[in-house]
Amino acid sequence: MPYVVTRSCCADASCVLACPVNCIHPAPGEPGFQTAEMLYVDPRTCVDCGACTTACPVDALKPHTALGEAELPFLELNASYYKDNPHADRAPMYVVPRQRAVPEGELSVAVVGAGPAGLFAADELLRRPGVRVTVHDRLPTPYGLARAGVAPDHQDTKQVTELFRTIESQPGFRYRLGVEIGTDLTHTDLLREHHAVLYAVGAATDKRLGIQGEDLPGSVSATDFVAWYNGHPDRAHDDHPLDTERAVVVGNGNVALDVARILTADPDALARTDISDRALTALRDSRIREVVLLGRRGPAQAAFTVPELLALRALPDVDVSIEGWPEDLAPDATEKTRLLSELAARTPVEGRRRIVLRFLTGPVRITGEDRVRALEVTRTILHTDDDGTVRAVPTGDTQSLETGLVLRSVGYRARPVPGLPFDEDSATVPHTAGRVEPGVYVAGWIKRGPTGFIGTNKTCAHETVESLLEDFAAGRLTRPLPGTATAPPALDLEAWHAIDRAERAAGQAQGRPRVKLTDTDALRRAANGTPVVTG
Repeated sequence: MPYVVTRSCCADASCVLACPVNCIHPAPGEPGFQTAEMLYVDPRTCVDCGACTTACPVDALKPHTALGEAELPFLELNASYYKDNPHADRAPMYVVPRQRAVPEGELSVAVVGAGPAGLFAADELLRRPGVRVTVHDRLPTPYGLARAGVAPDHQDTKQVTELFRTIESQPGFRYRLGVEIGTDLTHTDLLREHHAVLYAVGAATDKRLGIQGEDLPGSVSATDFVAWYNGHPDRAHDDHPLDTERAVVVGNGNVALDVARILTADPDALARTDISDRALTALRDSRIREVVLLGRRGPAQAAFTVPELLALRALPDVDVSIEGWPEDLAPDATEKTRLLSELAARTPVEGRRRIVLRFLTGPVRITGEDRVRALEVTRTILHTDDDGTVRAVPTGDTQSLETGLVLRSVGYRARPVPGLPFDEDSATVPHTAGRVEPGVYVAGWIKRGPTGFIGTNKTCAHETVESLLEDFAAGRLTRPLPGTATAPPALDLEAWHAIDRAERAAGQAQGRPRVKLTDTDALRRAANGTPVVTG
């Protein structure tokens, strides 16, 4: 009875360490670990011990006899990986990294950013006795995109926050939440107060389309839209025009699929999640019946992962159709195109909401006077450069798609960090193995760009922390001067736990995981133990 990875897992490699027979790949140190869509269990060598399920923080592993109908394709998906990657020698590919010893005396580190990258970095540091870590975030709540980016219908993925709770419970861990670096405290303040500062601030903005009409009301970044339905305090009180029968999403990555699913989901099903109450009310009144996802290139170049496509294919009461399928593309070229070919052959069901994956189509301009009324698109053809890069070339043939809502989902981009160098082309802070200079370090998307999965930050953080500890051991870090920085009132770990209890209690009363507080003042009142109205 082999175990099976059943979705885009967090890929933090905990299951790899737990497996006694080395049957889960790609492992850290192997080709593809940082870029693979998921990990895979080899059914030929799995011994059915279940150790992987205990280690997995998001319950992504199941015995094959416990798979639901929608999860059955993952059985073949796991097995097929080993046809191209047999690992026949079964030699252990992952060795627990040697923990670098910290010289006698305390090491104090400020981590800026309480998302997965920051918390994995804190965990790496706190594995060494005598280290103190203060994690800063401008929001009153931690966990970053794990709280405000993961779609509400992916509650299993959000279980990774239980791992974060374990990290923050370690001795030497401290929160300073609700404090913005660059405004409330400066980079210089942090350097004076700590031996080192490690920035894990992510990529908070989106890339723009650069087309006419992009700033019309009804033209929205998917980044903001996701933050809206997840109750992020910056965007929770936004309004979006859902009074249109068609929404268009430019882009076809996993975030684009998230947006499409939420826009076409049954509101009663969403009401059992931690979606923002304001967003849920708006979605109940929504007139949207069709969501079109535009991809400039073809099906083979689609940015979404196979596990997310499988989840889309399994949606109940929502039709998924394909447009713009190149006639010369063999449908069985890859697992992704095979699945897309099956979707293309489906017969639509009258009356259902629809998600349309439209390939070989690019945006030209958004039209309308007072708000978005339509999106003009052009057909594209594929051109392969000498280096193998596949580009979409506009043909000039245009069409107008009537819509009142256009969401751009073409990638994230980091903002410059005050006091640090910044590469505008890559939107990252220049570094060497995470070291900007002795005493200043980066991890996560601000380090490597918006790539990888939640667990990718674990490997990324390990590299950065090794650089930091090397500098500390070599005496390159300046001794801090505690008490020199004047910090505004901040929320600590106890305050965050008070918020967490209030949200969970409100959720329990409604049969939900939690009811999020979406207002900063309400969050601070809950942190102080004051009863608040949730939603």
